[in-house]
Amino acid sequence: MRLDGDVKELLGRLPEISALRDRCRAMAMLDAIVSPDWESRYYSFNSAWGEGEEMASMRDGQGNDWFIVFTAAGVYGRGFDHEAPNAQQVLRAVPSVFESQVAEPAFADHEGAPLATVCFWREPGDDEWGVSTADLGGQGLFELLLEGTPQAYRLWAADYYEVDLDLAAVEHVYELQPLTPAVIDRINPAVRLSDLHDDLEEIGYPR
Repeated sequence: MRLDGDVKELLGRLPEISALRDRCRAMAMLDAIVSPDWESRYYSFNSAWGEGEEMASMRDGQGNDWFIVFTAAGVYGRGFDHEAPNAQQVLRAVPSVFESQVAEPAFADHEGAPLATVCFWREPGDDEWGVSTADLGGQGLFELLLEGTPQAYRLWAADYYEVDLDLAAVEHVYELQPLTPAVIDRINPAVRLSDLHDDLEEIGYPR
């Protein structure tokens, strides 16, 4: 899927903080069911990533990624397009309340230099997203996150995982309803509810 608009305008369409968190958890849970091997997953969510921090992430295996950190201070996200020049200058616009997230070693290269071609943030009292982008990079990183629908995930999974997912089951997960054996079976018959214990815990998915 290809969304119209530049990166700054597109990221401005992200939902408010709690809705974004729910969307990230749903995508991570679906990936956990479809792809039991964590290393092969595209989307993940760690509800205990750091003290008072939760982190959603995307890794495509080609060097492109994004990370979104949820804290009491709000949300900080950054994306890196490996085909574009690293653009640390985009980080200068980030409010100081997110200083520790900007400096997070996990978001840097092997020499400790932050990697980013786009970043975005929102504090609890804000009514819109702040976005800082480089001239190049990031156009295709956030499409499924922005689309935000079960139908979009189903189409994406058909292309990426080569699976035909039951739409009602995908909708069940997007609504963050507790998983049942029947729902899991309609997504991946090879997975049982007991197999997902650690994933449910890590993602913080409702039970």
